[in-house]
Amino acid sequence: MTNQSHTSSAAAPADTPTSVTVLGLGAMGQALAGAFLDAGHPTTVWNRTPGKGEDLVARGATRAATAGDAVRASDLVVVCLYDYDVSRAVLGPIAADLSGRVLVNLTSDTPERSREAAAWAAGQGIDYLDGAIMVPVTVIGTADALLFHSGPKAVYERHASTLKALGGNTVHLGEDHGLAAVYDNALLDFFWTSMSGLVHAFALAGADGVKGADLAPYLSALLSIFPPAIESTAIEVDSGEYPGEQAPLVTEAANVDHIIHASEHRGLDVESLNGIKAVLDRAIAKGHGADGWTAIIESVRAPEPAH
Repeated sequence: MTNQSHTSSAAAPADTPTSVTVLGLGAMGQALAGAFLDAGHPTTVWNRTPGKGEDLVARGATRAATAGDAVRASDLVVVCLYDYDVSRAVLGPIAADLSGRVLVNLTSDTPERSREAAAWAAGQGIDYLDGAIMVPVTVIGTADALLFHSGPKAVYERHASTLKALGGNTVHLGEDHGLAAVYDNALLDFFWTSMSGLVHAFALAGADGVKGADLAPYLSALLSIFPPAIESTAIEVDSGEYPGEQAPLVTEAANVDHIIHASEHRGLDVESLNGIKAVLDRAIAKGHGADGWTAIIESVRAPEPAH
């Protein structure tokens, strides 16, 4: 909801830059504030501890003495803090100042925490969007930067043009405040497990004297199979059909076994590989041995109880 004190701001000409406040000046918060400044938005900044933001102030940002002062300076408030416990500790005492403004929380956490934050904001009369940043600080403000937002579409559209200063690929996912975190967690799940596999591959080859630089071009070439594999896997997940004529799970399980044995022989950690093998074995035990790799989702969705 928007109170009377901000109706004139909402009715301002479209070419009037929106004032923005950024709470949290870690590396990402500073990048966000810098992108707003580059786009011509009057930007106020605040950090819990002093000593950060001098470069931003030199570029034209206003440093607020308190979080409340920072919030009162702008129509749009962007939060980028360590987690939702920290953001609640910062925002709780200044809830009255946030009422009537749009609060965008770009702090990473779980969908449950996002929905809890949205419920709190609604109880305080705060228009709230939850978001997720999917790129490193060096990409913020560029055409390639991907950011997700979720929450009421009308609230998003009120400041969509301003939020696009943070990245050319800014997406509103839907009304459910938890969706940004859902997408964030899923994409980072893929990213971090892939990065773990990448490091393990370098260790495995390196144990036989192969330099990382010699292996890297072939790992890069292997990436070409991922876009079509992602698309086909998505279709199989949604349909519940896992064709395995070309590479059944029993064959893939044997291949993983070979990698485990080679790694153990070289004294490498195999905990992550054993986890993959366990998921494979459970899927085969469920009758999916002749199905394709995607069938392991049946094990992922129904893991064995912890003992």
